[in-house]
Parts: sequence; structure tokens; C-alpha cells
Amino acid sequence: MIWQLGGKCHRSDFHREFIYAGGFPGCCGKTGDWELKSKMTDFSADSAVVVRPATREDLPQLAGLVDYFVEENRLLPRTSDELEDLIPFGFVAIAAGQIVGFAALEIYSSKLAEIRSLAVMPLFQGKGVGRKLVEQCVELAVSRSVLEVMAITSNDGFFKSCGFDFTLPGEKKALFVQTRQQY
Repeated sequence: MIWQLGGKCHRSDFHREFIYAGGFPGCCGKTGDWELKSKMTDFSADSAVVVRPATREDLPQLAGLVDYFVEENRLLPRTSDELEDLIPFGFVAIAAGQIVGFAALEIYSSKLAEIRSLAVMPLFQGKGVGRKLVEQCVELAVSRSVLEVMAITSNDGFFKSCGFDFTLPGEKKALFVQTRQQY
């Protein structure tokens, strides 16, 4: 048994989960009106996880999930409009009625799409949730006849385990130039 969806509370010596009073994950020591939930649930790493297409009703929880990973410097910030644009091509992982993971496919053309905003709550990492989200994105790309799917990541080992590789067809390489200091 653990507290509901969230992250590690830095004010305790043990791992406690908590949620924002409005349904967003966060920490009681960070900005905002954070509230520890006293109700224990059966929500645990062993909870059954279901991956399904994202819906507009998921936006409040998705915003909280993304904000959590932005604060951890694991994702780039996303505006509400950007998240809403990802919904039609996004997938959520649900456990005990809470969103514990998200990924979206951004289709650029019939030749290229990108996996965007892949995030899985720490309690569910290493349990196949991220892989299921990536598989759904790749299946969507296949169904739309997209030739290649790319991922820009700091965890290349994970994506390699999902079948991704560094090389493009014909030994091409993707190169980038940064046009400003911050996102």
C-alpha cells in the first residue's frame, strides 16, 4: 500500500506518494497548494496497467504528469495547447484509475514521425509500461504508413531495447543546431 499518484516527498525518510489537491502529481514542498492524501489505496507497482488512447478528459492529469517530469529536468515544458495537440495521437497508461504514463506520436510527414513526451512515473519504470506506450506509438505510425519513427532521448538504451537504432537508412545522420539558449 502506498499513497496515491505522485513523487517522492523530500520531507520524509520513506517513499510516500501524494497528489495535488486538483489531481496533479507533485511534492508538498514545491510551489502550489499540495495536499497529502490520507486515504490509502491498492495502488502499487503491481497494479494492472492498461494502455489506451488519450482523451481530452485526461488533460488535467497529463499536465500534472508532464509538470512532474519538467521539474525533474526529464521533459521539456509543454503548454496546455501543445498537450491538447498531442491528444489525438497520444496514449496513456492507467493503473488504479490514475495516469502513470504517457507518450504521443507527432507525425511530420509520410516519411517521419517522432515519439514525444514519453513519461512513466518512477514506481512503474522498468515494468514494461514505457515499452507498451512506445509500441502503441509505433503501431499508430505503421497504421498511418509512416516510414520512420524517431525519438530524441537521454535514455538511448531504452529506445534501443525497443528496436530503435542510431543510424538512418543509407548511413545518414540527424544533425541539429540550437537556435536559442532555452526552450
